[in-house]
Amino acid sequence: MKSQNLKLYNTLSREKEEFQAINPPFVGMYVCGPTVYGDAHLGHGRPAVTFDTVNRYLTHLGFRVRYVRNITDVGHLTGDADEGEDKIAKKAKLEQLEPMEVAQQYTDTYHRDMALLNTWKPSIEPRATGHIPEQIALVEAILAEGLAYEVDGSVYFDVLKYNESYKYGKLSGRVLEDLMSGTRDLDGQGEKRNAADFALWKKAAPEHLMKWNSPWGMGFPGWHLECTAMSSKYLGNQFDIHGGGMDLMFPHHECEIAQGNACNHQDPAKYWMHNNMITINGQKMGKSLGNFITLQELFTGKHDLLEQAYSPMTIRYFMLTAHYRSTLDFSNEALKAAQKGYKKIINGLRIAKALDYQEDQSVELDQTQIEQIESGISNAYRAMDDDFNTAQAIGHLFNLLKKINSIFTGQLKSAALGQDVFGKLKNTYITFVTDILGLVEEKNDVQNEMLDLMLKLYAEAKTARNYVKVDEIRAGLKEMGFVVKDMKDKIDWAYEE
Repeated sequence: MKSQNLKLYNTLSREKEEFQAINPPFVGMYVCGPTVYGDAHLGHGRPAVTFDTVNRYLTHLGFRVRYVRNITDVGHLTGDADEGEDKIAKKAKLEQLEPMEVAQQYTDTYHRDMALLNTWKPSIEPRATGHIPEQIALVEAILAEGLAYEVDGSVYFDVLKYNESYKYGKLSGRVLEDLMSGTRDLDGQGEKRNAADFALWKKAAPEHLMKWNSPWGMGFPGWHLECTAMSSKYLGNQFDIHGGGMDLMFPHHECEIAQGNACNHQDPAKYWMHNNMITINGQKMGKSLGNFITLQELFTGKHDLLEQAYSPMTIRYFMLTAHYRSTLDFSNEALKAAQKGYKKIINGLRIAKALDYQEDQSVELDQTQIEQIESGISNAYRAMDDDFNTAQAIGHLFNLLKKINSIFTGQLKSAALGQDVFGKLKNTYITFVTDILGLVEEKNDVQNEMLDLMLKLYAEAKTARNYVKVDEIRAGLKEMGFVVKDMKDKIDWAYEE
């Protein structure tokens, strides 16, 4: 059973719209990736999990997704606009490394952490420094349209001129007049015609580490330019979905729309999706507040705010328990609750995979149970169709899990459902957990062998009525996070919830 009624919230229109691919079954999706000058943190993890889930669900529905996520390795300045040092070059100076050494180091650690969160690799992962010729060509095209101007080796986008034919601010809701009057005087502002103008190409000072030759002299591209260059190269002048964090809506994505219209006379993306921000114990995350937490600190528990380590799948599950457009607050209490929820889901996954249909002619079909299961399956899909509402989908999965557990314990006979409904129950649960939500069981072969051995010893001690040994094994497994399940016809284990 697959959806045909997917709706997503389009930031551009500020309403939910039915998803209609530009060129079905193909879908082009561009998501702003990391600026690689430090370890990946929670703010990197949320968009990665959000748009991985979007990619997974679209793929499940039968679309062929080309997912492009960039690596920013030049042009992102410390002021997040046109001022300050390049973030990577600044880090390189501090660590006495080449800028590309810094970029490579943190690209590698970003990939490591994304793999731990079980995100699919993007179809294409272009780097800004690998597309300098394309960015120079874009600047030339915008100059030719009369929507940019050069000043002493730097090139700026002329927002006022652009606004004569288009609307600057339509994505973020910003009013140009307010931007003009509210912008404070900044370094480098003097060479701009207007306060709202932004850099397409910046002249490099002699000491600047990352610079390239261009028709305007030695310099480097503006931060916003790279995404226009790379999205249009790999997805065309207009593609289906552009994603990223809400903090990128302005100025980054607003400037991308302006650049796309200036070059190609159309918006670069049909749908714009933005995940909301992360808070820590109710406060915005920031280094100055001492609550800045990297993903590795979460995974190891090595941070003053953390009471314990939280596994990558616990973090992924926690992110999925909130709608991507809602604020997500990290706290030890919330993460511990997520840990229990994740274990319940995975215990159910183990059971579902092991269940087999048992034919029994003496058992009549139970229409009430059948209707409840079919309704639960339908509701899970309906939740995902409603702007990828993973939080609601997980709630419906727990209802399906009750049926799975009832079959496992023998309270509900699989024959009472019929083979077709039993198969749908089992397959839907497994598919949602693994393929759509991207959750996997966090254990290895050594752990499997250890558990098999411990259960064997447990069964032998129980048969011999050595209850001291039985209690000892049970207590030892509980200390390791596992509980023994004694049933009429077998002995099994589950994760302690």
